[in-house]
Amino acid sequence: MGAKPQLIVKGRKFDQVLEGARTVFMRDGFERASVDDIAREAGVSKATLYAYFPDKRLLFLEIASAECRRQADDAEAHIDPNAPIADVLRLAAQKITAFMLSDFGQRIYRIAVAESENFPAVAHQFYHSGPKLVQDRIAEMLRCATERGELIIDDIPFAAAQFAQLCKVDIQDRMIFTPSPCCTTADATRVIEGAVAMFMARYGAKP
Repeated sequence: MGAKPQLIVKGRKFDQVLEGARTVFMRDGFERASVDDIAREAGVSKATLYAYFPDKRLLFLEIASAECRRQADDAEAHIDPNAPIADVLRLAAQKITAFMLSDFGQRIYRIAVAESENFPAVAHQFYHSGPKLVQDRIAEMLRCATERGELIIDDIPFAAAQFAQLCKVDIQDRMIFTPSPCCTTADATRVIEGAVAMFMARYGAKP
């Protein structure tokens, strides 16, 4: 496939192509995933595949971005913006850790990191459609809470990035360097509660 990303063309078999490509990428990784294997898994011709995605990187990014957007939208739909900020942060942390520990989340992360040297645009765009998207959603929650007087934050984007990283403490390293399954529900709960407690201790408005 060509090196220059192009606009995505959607059609009747668009979702079918995405599902097939998702299966192949998760199984073989980005570099080893072949156009023939993707077309075969999706049950479409190579011509149909090329019609939708003339660039393999564009196909990978669409899969990763769509899942990240879905996760972010789902979390936002379940969050009451008027709830106490500690409760909002706890739910956000639960969503972040759940995605990070999911099979899909782990595989996408590993693929993006593995391909970042050869295909830096893949990693760059994944960052903006994944981690950066999550941080932007968190920043909006923090902005609302700051306006209500629940938090005192001078640099909201930085605070949002801090909270996102707090949700990965210990878990991310264990996920990368230890055999699966690396973490239990109790491990995740410990990280979530610790993230909320530490963030509120730093930024929570004192009574």
